[in-house]
Amino acid sequence: MNQNEHEIDQPIVLVVDDDQDFSDVLAISFRRKGFIPVIANNAEEAKEKMLAQQFDYATLDLRMPGPSGLTLIKALVEHSPGIRIVVLTGYAGINTAVEAIKLGAAHYLAKPASIDEIITSMTTYQPNPDEPINETPNTIGMHEWECIQQALKENDFNISATARQLDMHRRTLQRKLQKKHYRD
Repeated sequence: MNQNEHEIDQPIVLVVDDDQDFSDVLAISFRRKGFIPVIANNAEEAKEKMLAQQFDYATLDLRMPGPSGLTLIKALVEHSPGIRIVVLTGYAGINTAVEAIKLGAAHYLAKPASIDEIITSMTTYQPNPDEPINETPNTIGMHEWECIQQALKENDFNISATARQLDMHRRTLQRKLQKKHYRD
């Protein structure tokens, strides 16, 4: 089998993330797992890549300079029917997860996620409507984190505007955002 035949059989994955180091590591990992990665560092660059080819899979960073990764979901689904999209973000929140799924993403993962978790989410994950709902109410900290994430989204991830909307000092908001995503 020649190289071109081998490449035809390999799935193509679009990696959209503004962190070049993260993108490079993810691309190497995808390549090792039999995928052909195509990197874009922002939404505009991803749209340019879409003009050149269709994709089987995509990973999208939520928060990037310029338009959010959420803005790409509908265009990718229209451009590459059957594409499986996973939103990867260090700023996980219920509201953005729901929005990503509504727009057509297959899954939503908080960073850091392993390459195996990402590939499983892209290739085999199917929502389970019979999965039991967690009856434990969210903590106050979780509610606060979700409110911050929603306000960030509404303000196009502008920290100063978000702090004003939340009636919070900008430095306080920055400290809260520097913590890892809320776990309790």
